[in-house]
Amino acid sequence: MGALSPTLVELARWSATVRLTDIPLPVQHAAKRCLIDTLGVAIAGSSSDVAIQARAVARMAAATGHATVLGDRQPLSAPAAAFVNATAGHALDFDDNCYSGFVHGSVVIMPAALGVTQMRELDGAALLTAFVVGAECEYALAKALTRQIYDLGWWTTGVLGVVGSCAAACHALGLNAAQTASALGLALTGAGGMKAGFGTDAKTLMAGRTSEAGVVAALLASHGSQGPLDIVEHSRGLSVMFNNGVLMPMPALGHEWSLLNPGVDIKRMPICLSSHAAVDALREMLRVESFSVEDIGQIICDVPPIVMQNLIHDAPTHRQHAQFSMPFAMAATCLLEDITLDSLTEATINRPDLQQLMRRTRMISSERWQPDLLVSAPEGAWVCVMCNDGTRVERFCATPSGSALNPLSPARVHSKFLLCTAPIIGADQAHTLLARLQHVEAVPCVRDLIPHFDCAEGNAS
Repeated sequence: MGALSPTLVELARWSATVRLTDIPLPVQHAAKRCLIDTLGVAIAGSSSDVAIQARAVARMAAATGHATVLGDRQPLSAPAAAFVNATAGHALDFDDNCYSGFVHGSVVIMPAALGVTQMRELDGAALLTAFVVGAECEYALAKALTRQIYDLGWWTTGVLGVVGSCAAACHALGLNAAQTASALGLALTGAGGMKAGFGTDAKTLMAGRTSEAGVVAALLASHGSQGPLDIVEHSRGLSVMFNNGVLMPMPALGHEWSLLNPGVDIKRMPICLSSHAAVDALREMLRVESFSVEDIGQIICDVPPIVMQNLIHDAPTHRQHAQFSMPFAMAATCLLEDITLDSLTEATINRPDLQQLMRRTRMISSERWQPDLLVSAPEGAWVCVMCNDGTRVERFCATPSGSALNPLSPARVHSKFLLCTAPIIGADQAHTLLARLQHVEAVPCVRDLIPHFDCAEGNAS
């Protein structure tokens, strides 16, 4: 096989041998939270236009199989199901994030793990293990690359997501270390993601293609295909081409668990996480201060540079732009009871009062954001409300509700799941699926885990 890359060998050796009994219970619990949340938002997203389009193309291009396709009663091959389900999972931008790499991790890992375990007729323990393997491999490599890769402008979900989806698929396929290393090399060779796609269907579909690519690479390696094993360290490889040559030592896999540190942020609201701290700061002001919405003359949000890079739409008129808009987040917080999926309709976004308040909101990044503060509040916010009478009120939020350092309670995670799924599959099916996911390691066959449903018909079986 030639000289092996230390990075891929380290990932492959661990991922090929780990078993569920090797994974501490707190890590298993964290993984189940991710599975619950990701499957919930994917079921909600299955009725979106982009998910419907992905299903239509998959039906045209893919083989039938045994992998569940959310929103379609006809199972497809594992790669096709991964593509469709990851697209559905990211369609509403309601899926989780991890600060290791600034990635949407679970949305590309879960569909790959689910599709391959269903293809092989494995049990829930295999699904849970494959998910943990994918998450830990992706986040470990992300830590070695540091956050610089994201700061350089890459959408790291597209770049690093193939590591998570591929490692999960390799484990579910039962590949050995050499096969897994080759698969990871194959997957990384074609990795990429441009932030220019933000605010369009391209971003959502890229999540789908990333999950699919990891599964395809794993299947190719299982049939003998070999990839560039030095892809991370190569002079024209990942660290040089994407990260200015920066590559730190990876954390000790199996001893340092990224699912616990830094953990995963589970979103409370279906808008970009970069706006959540500002929303929480403003909500607190509205709760405890004496001013009313009518008193607001201007809202100023002082945020880290990365938030400025992500929230690029100042005057949104439709959902995809509103989700990446600080003015919308601030105006909606003031004028709506909360920002929910129902808030993201064109009729609501274009309400005259919302549009007017958006125009009175601006975003800056001041010298406050020194390195020590960026570590403790990577997407934090100082929010200042200037009232018409000259009153000035300010609040700071470092870690919004739902972040790993300020996590949603189990009850709120479960409530979010039911709110996402019940309108699509019915309340009874939603409660049953949640109960199965809470004890997914005991599910005898993952082919039977998720009810088949057709979004057009609005019912499940």
